[in-house]
Amino acid sequence: MKWNELTQPEHLVALDEVSKNEKVFIFKHSTRCSISTAALNRIERKWSESDTSLVKPYFLDLLAFRKISNEIADRYNIEHESPQLLVIENGKCTFVDAHFDISYDALMQNISA
Repeated sequence: MKWNELTQPEHLVALDEVSKNEKVFIFKHSTRCSISTAALNRIERKWSESDTSLVKPYFLDLLAFRKISNEIADRYNIEHESPQLLVIENGKCTFVDAHFDISYDALMQNISA
């Protein structure tokens, strides 16, 4: 799976611009959390490169880039959780799941709605 990594605050501005033309999702990952690793694996195991035509994937290492994680919570008016998956459309968060609720199937159901 080819992730678009969020490593600079200005990447969120670019992500919002992309979300005006296509759906995107952000996976906020904690490298110290086994739940986060399990959720990440559930997404990556089922992901097909053709899925990129439906939704563009973004990845945030929230331990390395906590400031960006905080900005995501503020920008999209959501409570910070870890791990967390957000779907962004037209610069707005339209779907959010966290912890063991994160799944490939829930993501795909949401973007197909």
